Amino acid sequence: MIETIFVLAILILLLLFLVRPGKLSPEKEAPFRGRCYAHRGLYDPKGPVPENSLAAFQAAAEAGYGIELDVQLSKDGEVVVFHDDTVDRVTGCSGRVDSFTLQELQKMSLNGTDQTIPLFCDVLREVGGRVPLIVELKTGPNNRELCEKTWALLREYEGLYCVESFDPRLMQWFKKNVPGVLRGQLACSCEDFKHIRLSFAASRLLGNCLSRPQFIAWGSEKKNLMVKLCESFGPMTIRWNNRDPEELRQLQEEYDGVIFEFYHPTPRY
Repeated sequence: MIETIFVLAILILLLLFLVRPGKLSPEKEAPFRGRCYAHRGLYDPKGPVPENSLAAFQAAAEAGYGIELDVQLSKDGEVVVFHDDTVDRVTGCSGRVDSFTLQELQKMSLNGTDQTIPLFCDVLREVGGRVPLIVELKTGPNNRELCEKTWALLREYEGLYCVESFDPRLMQWFKKNVPGVLRGQLACSCEDFKHIRLSFAASRLLGNCLSRPQFIAWGSEKKNLMVKLCESFGPMTIRWNNRDPEELRQLQEEYDGVIFEFYHPTPRY
C-alpha cells in the first residue's frame, strides 16, 4: 500500500513538472486580457481582403482589434507572414513556402486580389503599435533562424506583442534567450491534433517543461484536464479560433482573450 502511494505521488509530481507553466506578472499580462483578436487580421474569405494581408491587418488595427498572425521563413531567409506550409490554398500556385524566394512569393496573389504575401517588418510598420499582436511562429527546417530573425524585428518594435507556437521548442528558444517576451503554447484536443506528431503529448501540454509558457492558446470545444490543471497555476488562457458570435459571451467568461474570425465583436470585454 505504501509503495502504491509512493508511486502515485511520484507520478503526480512528474505530471506537475511536465505541465507547470511559467510565471507571469499581472502588469505584463494586463494589456492582453479581455481582448478580441482578429485571426490572421480582419478579412473576408470571399471578399477583397484576404487573410494575413496588409489590408487585413490595417482593417483590424483601425477597428481596435488585437491581431493574431503567423510567421515563417522564405527560401532566402526572409520572415514572411503566411499560415500554411504550402502556398497552394490561397495563391493558386503550388509548393512549400520555404521553397520560394521572397521575390517569388511577392509575385503571388492572395485569393486573386491585389494583395501579396507580406514581410513581417512591413506588417509591424502597418500596425504601428496601435493594437497588441499575437505572433505565431511556424515549425520548419530552420527553427532557430526563425526565432532569431523574428526577435530581431520585434526587438525594434515599440508596440505590444507576445509569441506562441504549437512547437514548444520554439518557445524554449525565447525562454532561454529572451525570457522577458511573453510566450504561449498553442494546443487543441488530440483529435484535432492528428496532423502533429506526438499529438497525445501535445494536447496534454506535456511540452510545457521545455518552454514554461505564460499563456495557453486552446483550440477545442472543452478544456481537458491538463489545460485546467495548467490554469490552476494562474496563466492566461486564450481561445482560438471562434467563428460563432453566439458563443462569444460564454467564451469571454471562460477565457482571458478570444481569437475570432468572420464576424465583428466588440474589441474589449
